[in-house]
Amino acid sequence: MKQLFPLLFILIFTACGKTATSSAPAFKAVQYEELKAVLEQNDDVLYVVNFWATWCGPCVEELPGFMEVNAEYAENPKFKMILVSLDNVKKLDKTVKPFIASHKITTDVYLLDDNKRMNLWIPAFDASWSGSIPATVFYKNGKKLHFEENQLNKTELKNLIHQYL
Repeated sequence: MKQLFPLLFILIFTACGKTATSSAPAFKAVQYEELKAVLEQNDDVLYVVNFWATWCGPCVEELPGFMEVNAEYAENPKFKMILVSLDNVKKLDKTVKPFIASHKITTDVYLLDDNKRMNLWIPAFDASWSGSIPATVFYKNGKKLHFEENQLNKTELKNLIHQYL
């Protein structure tokens, strides 16, 4: 019995550790091509991709609703929300990371560090996009399904998700 207890403890500790680390959201600075590769997966998942910044009032205002919706769909393997920060990469540690922590952001966050090529990637996401934020794009199997260049409330977001999920 004495030999079984340490083994049981190690198994439980290891399992708990894996659960905690595997559910942690991704956070990294990327170029357009890296972000594009994430969105072009042919995996039958609906990707809700929100472009935002810490300095954008309407973006910050809509984020709590986005996080509530993300929590509602957290167990759905056919759903994934991604936030794409357009903050300056120099503000990553002093502004963006603390913002994510204090606002309890629970999704993958990519900081799109590619401002010099914005004339390439803005129209690539949607030809009608002026570049203003917030903006939200819906993808499934590598194809864009819908684009919104404005603030979305929780109900509007859920309706769009239901339409495409």
